Amino acid sequence: MILVTLDVNGSKRSMEAASDETLLSALRDRLGLTGTKYGCGEGQCGACTVLVDGKAARSCRTTVTEVTGRRIVTIEGLTRAGRLHPVQQAFLDQEAFQCGYCTPGMIVAASALVDGNPNPSDEDIVGGLTGNICRCGTYPRILAAVRQAAVAAQKEKRS
Repeated sequence: MILVTLDVNGSKRSMEAASDETLLSALRDRLGLTGTKYGCGEGQCGACTVLVDGKAARSCRTTVTEVTGRRIVTIEGLTRAGRLHPVQQAFLDQEAFQCGYCTPGMIVAASALVDGNPNPSDEDIVGGLTGNICRCGTYPRILAAVRQAAVAAQKEKRS
């Protein structure tokens, strides 16, 4: 066991962990942040997506030692000044989820896309969310939500 300090959602959190412990395990089991979901355990479904230094990353395939000293944001940390991230709000508005299992990872991946590309085309959105699987097939509503979020994020930056 080693002592690691993670910067999660703007808060430094120290814990003992095995050097090969996954970030997903640390988030869920040690820090109680259960919004990040375990899906396939192989980095293929996207349910476990978090942001690491602003980029989407699969927490099931990332060890805690890989992210020590880096900024980690989970679905719980996306709110801004007590308001939902534009992607979170758009997913609600567009009803872009059904069972909800993929939703946290999908929202986190979409937030990285929208934050990095203020005017994504449909192809950009599809490319940015490749690897995030929705078992219920709500892709048209997810696409609409990301389009809405991009417009909202642009307005937010202008104000």
